[in-house]
Amino acid sequence: MKNDQDCNHLSWGDALFLYLEREGMPLNIASVSVFEGDIPLDACIQSIGSRLPFLPRYYQRVVTPPWNIGFPTWEDDPNFDIRNHIREITLKRGTEAELKTLAGKILGTVMDRERPLWDITLVHGLGGNRSALVLRIHHCLADGIAGVGLVMNVLMDPSPEPRLLPKKKHSRRRRRPQAPSTRLLDGWISSYSDILHQALTAHSDMLSIGERMAASGGEWPSREIARFLPELTAPPERLFFNVTYQGPQKFAWAKIPLAEIKAIRERCGGTHNDVVLALITATIRRYAELHGDKVRGRLLRMMVPVSVRANGNATELGNRISLLPVNVPLGIRSPRKLLTAVQKRMEFLKRRNVAELVGLAGELVGLVPAPLQAVIGPFVSVLPITPFNLVCTNIRGPQTPLYLLGHKMLDWYPYVPIGGEMTVNCAILSYNDVSYFGFSGDVQAAPDLGRLETFLKMSFEELRRAAGIRPPRRKKATNTKPVLAPQPTTPIHPTVLAPTPVIRPEPSQRSAAEKEHQPAPMAAD
Repeated sequence: MKNDQDCNHLSWGDALFLYLEREGMPLNIASVSVFEGDIPLDACIQSIGSRLPFLPRYYQRVVTPPWNIGFPTWEDDPNFDIRNHIREITLKRGTEAELKTLAGKILGTVMDRERPLWDITLVHGLGGNRSALVLRIHHCLADGIAGVGLVMNVLMDPSPEPRLLPKKKHSRRRRRPQAPSTRLLDGWISSYSDILHQALTAHSDMLSIGERMAASGGEWPSREIARFLPELTAPPERLFFNVTYQGPQKFAWAKIPLAEIKAIRERCGGTHNDVVLALITATIRRYAELHGDKVRGRLLRMMVPVSVRANGNATELGNRISLLPVNVPLGIRSPRKLLTAVQKRMEFLKRRNVAELVGLAGELVGLVPAPLQAVIGPFVSVLPITPFNLVCTNIRGPQTPLYLLGHKMLDWYPYVPIGGEMTVNCAILSYNDVSYFGFSGDVQAAPDLGRLETFLKMSFEELRRAAGIRPPRRKKATNTKPVLAPQPTTPIHPTVLAPTPVIRPEPSQRSAAEKEHQPAPMAAD
């Protein structure tokens, strides 16, 4: 999907996010950042404005050719004003709950396509003498990795002292708008060229994937293929929240120390991503049971984006991702067994080049002419189709603090859009030795989205205990690394929980599994 800053036409993959978007269902990537101290609006505008010349795409808006004959183009906004993109709001009560409510309202609105598709809301009045930033970027402009790269490499500083950036002026191209006939011809030529390019790329990728699959054919026994291949081809079963998106949106979040996730990985094996997917599966299992869904014998299918960026370049704009359809049995209650199930399936998907196959399928979709994509996109977003139960994206950020105007960024909660019948999604971002979990949800489909925060903490405590890892001491200590306890000689019952404050549902709402193993009453979180 070639689409860099020197190319004016959107790729089919980037344009698809425009076609699928509809009023009330924005398709943006975003984050909520919390900072020390109060950040003045004028200073914030001046700082970000001084760095925009390094992001010429952020001066540009999307222009659609007549009748959508070709893919949209990037053109300079002749009326660009940075104050249209950076605004401020002051909280009344200054609570984290109020910040979440505000973030949900902002993230649930569609941006004005007559302007460049990004904006920042500076939030004042957060308790503890803190500020917050709600940053939005349309998904046609960048994926999650590029969004993180934007914050890391351009907007923020690695130390309290702001960087002295080389002076660079944005050369605004004063070109006259194209005549309708010229734009129509240009759109037709670009559409034909893109279809030809997609066909050649798909053919090349098909040969390359075939060669790799043939070379690795003997690495996996046939019983593994017979076990996991049916999971990939079978349609996923809907959970209670897999209904057509209606809006408005809510946003919830939680955080877990990265060192403790690492300790679990070192004790149990697998990757950081395996541990995260196991935690999300256990969290969704609890949430589904709370709402009366049966989980035994069912699979949870997660759409896991994977980067296909050349040399891992996080500053490259556009969408450079493929997808992994990860199926995990939802009824596994043993944390260790659940993690093992995730490990085996992730290894199978990687070795069988599934991400490449999904990318190839996407390239074939790109052969559909732009006018047809533009027409059917809004209808596809409301069809009762559930290819996945939810999106779960995991992005690695910097492990050292970032600063804005000398103010340290304390927390960084990521957001992934929802839509179609995926009305609950999750994004994970690691920053400064903490893993931040952001849950986005439709108010109609998941009115109690905040319970996912509690269920994530319960699932983490359960997995930590099963891995034999003692919780860190509350007292100050020079060594904060989690203590690895000896492996238990008898299996730990999967429903025994560490004493974490939880919010228990009313007795009439509890599932049979939750009623069977009730912990002692605890204070509300």
